[in-house]
Amino acid sequence: MTYRDAPSLIHPAVRRGAWRRVRRNAGLYLLLLPAVVLVILFAYWPMYGIAIAFKDFSAPLGIAGSPWLNPIYKQFLKFFNSYQFGNTVRNTLWISFYALVASFPLPIILALGINQMQGERFKSVFKTVIYLPHFISTIVMVGLLIIWLSPSTGLISALYGLFGATAPNLMGSKNAFASIYVWSDVWQHMGWNSIIYLAALAAVDPTLYEAATVDGASRIHRIRYIDFPMVLPTAVILLIMNAGQIMNLGFEKVYMMQNNLNMAVSEVISTYVYKVGIINTQYSYSTAINLFNTAINVILLVTVNYVSQRLSENSLW
Repeated sequence: MTYRDAPSLIHPAVRRGAWRRVRRNAGLYLLLLPAVVLVILFAYWPMYGIAIAFKDFSAPLGIAGSPWLNPIYKQFLKFFNSYQFGNTVRNTLWISFYALVASFPLPIILALGINQMQGERFKSVFKTVIYLPHFISTIVMVGLLIIWLSPSTGLISALYGLFGATAPNLMGSKNAFASIYVWSDVWQHMGWNSIIYLAALAAVDPTLYEAATVDGASRIHRIRYIDFPMVLPTAVILLIMNAGQIMNLGFEKVYMMQNNLNMAVSEVISTYVYKVGIINTQYSYSTAINLFNTAINVILLVTVNYVSQRLSENSLW
C-alpha cells in the first residue's frame, strides 16, 4: 500500500457526510473566501520574493531571471561580517526586551484595576480616556516628543528653567533613547492593550465575587484568587506571541526618532534594512537581513511555546 491508496481508505459515507456539511454551510464558506484570498495574495504569494536573498537580483532580469549566488548564502555572510551586525542586533534585542518587560504586565494590572471599579459611568469614561492615546498616529507622537523634550522651548525646558537649570537634550542622548521610545509607547498603548484582558474578565461569573465577599475576601483577595487566574491563560498566549515578535521592532517610530547624536543606539535591524534596501537599492542584501530576522523570530516563538507547553497547559499549538 502506498500513499496514493490513502484516499480509498476513507469510507464513502464519511466523504458524503463531509460534502453535506460543506453544502449546508456554503454561505459561511463564501463569507470566509475573501479573507482566504487576501491572506494568500498578501501573505503567502509575496513569500516568493524570499528567493532574492539567494540571488544576485537585477530588476531588469526579475526574480526568476536573476542568477543564483555562489555561494548561495553570500549575502548572509556579508551581513554577519559587516560592522553593523553586532550593533543592530544588540540594539534591536535591548529595546525589544526593554519594551516587553515594561509594557507586558502594565495592561494586565490596569485591567484588573478597572474590573474592580464600582461606578459604571466613571468606569466607562475612564476606559475611553485611556484608549484615546492609541489613536494618535506615530508621526504625531514623535512630533509631540520632540516638542515636549526640546531643550530650548519644550516642556522639560520650562521645568528646568523653574530651578534655574539648563535642560538636557534628551532626544539626542544615547542613554535616554530606549527609555523615551519604550515609555512613550507604554503610555500610548497601555489602555488599548488592556481590552483583551477586560474581555477575559467579563467572562467571570458574578456569583464568584458574591461568594468571595460573603466569605470575607477583600478586594485584593478577589483579584488574586478570581481575576488573576482568569486572565493568566490569555496573558501566556500573548506573551508567546510577543516573544515571536522580539526582533520586529517598529520601524516608523525608531526611524523618526533617529538623529546623528543617538544613531549608535537607535540603529536597529528594521531601519538598517530600509536604508540598505530602499535608499541604497541593495535588494538582495536587505532581503537576506530581513530573512535572518524572521528566522530568529520563528526560533524564539517555537522555543517560548515549547517552554510554556512544558511548564503549563497554555500554548499556541
